Amino acid sequence: MHVSDRRRLSGRRRRGLLVPIGLAATLLAASSGPAASLDADSDARAGAAAAAPRPADPLQHEVDAIHRTGTAGVLAEVRSPGGRDRARAGRAELSTGKPVPWDGTFRTGSATKTFTATVVLQLVAEGEMSLDDTVEHWLPGVVRGDGHDGRLITVRQLLQHTSGIPDVLGDIPALNTAEGYRAERFRTYTPQGLVALALRHPTPDDAPRWSYSNTNYILAGMIIKKVTGRSWAKEVKARITDPLDLAGTSAPGTVPGLPGPHAHGYRAFGTGTTTDVTRFNPSAVDASGSIISTSGDLSRFYTALLDGRLLEPAQLDEMTTTVPAPALGAEYGLGLGKFPLSCGGSYFTHPGGVSGYRTWVGVSPDATRTAVVLATGDGDQHTQKAISGLVDRVMCQKEGS
Repeated sequence: MHVSDRRRLSGRRRRGLLVPIGLAATLLAASSGPAASLDADSDARAGAAAAAPRPADPLQHEVDAIHRTGTAGVLAEVRSPGGRDRARAGRAELSTGKPVPWDGTFRTGSATKTFTATVVLQLVAEGEMSLDDTVEHWLPGVVRGDGHDGRLITVRQLLQHTSGIPDVLGDIPALNTAEGYRAERFRTYTPQGLVALALRHPTPDDAPRWSYSNTNYILAGMIIKKVTGRSWAKEVKARITDPLDLAGTSAPGTVPGLPGPHAHGYRAFGTGTTTDVTRFNPSAVDASGSIISTSGDLSRFYTALLDGRLLEPAQLDEMTTTVPAPALGAEYGLGLGKFPLSCGGSYFTHPGGVSGYRTWVGVSPDATRTAVVLATGDGDQHTQKAISGLVDRVMCQKEGS
């Protein structure tokens, strides 16, 4: 581990990042599980308790509500000073009826961008590169033509989605139609090839403006390799997943399956017929969306990020300094979105969705509370509202309520 990595992981807490929103609380979720043994008196008490109404479990209620919007499976995990709470609904695989595994792996989609941005900002702190470096400086000639000019685009603009570079995902058949998925789900892409596909599209006339583009983070991954001599995935492992002991988190490269117990991903592609899209070569999304993780690992990662264990104060300030992102209904920093709360204040997240999987991680600015929601299947027009509503309720929970 680098000396700077050891310093970052020394356990210091960074105070005063943003105005805390007072979220030290526990969830009023009912616990379950039989005792190992009971005498006659405790048997009687248990019988009486079973006959009485059980306390409402708000987390389970909200997870059930998400599932009713048409998702195949849902898993939620909440961590706070009061402990950990989890709930699940639906099935891991439609054909078997098995439940979503508690510690199973999921495709995180664009939550990957927070990992990639963290590595870039660590390199900035180490003096290896600058956010004001141009794309051309690190990748000569890669972003050129049809109105694209890497000499005018900075690393900051890549991470902030203000580069004006078109998004490549519309050019990936396996992500857009059932026929494309069946024909090309195992196709291997190179980062250079993905960028070339994106650059066939012209730069918008009003660039630079905020415009979400996965190509930005594919380029960021290429820059990480140019700076360090190692792939972005190896840098994520060395700098983040190994030091934090995120054993369920990996960047799978070209491997199409998910390791260990996992829920299957499903999509209908607008056809009304559900397709199992679990197996998919993630090189198509690379540093923008290929990381596989678990609910527990994501909670630990975002907590470590916001409490200052992964970034120096100056770089964490850069990451959490935001610009308006109208398409998200929020603000966006560097690999991190800032979303408003119904109770006032805000929380940080990075929405993720790829190949039948949906991820939403909420973390309070003071890093005392996280909420992770993982869902499979398309859902319907109410799914996202139900997911964000769960996170909003958790983030707004008041102590003792």
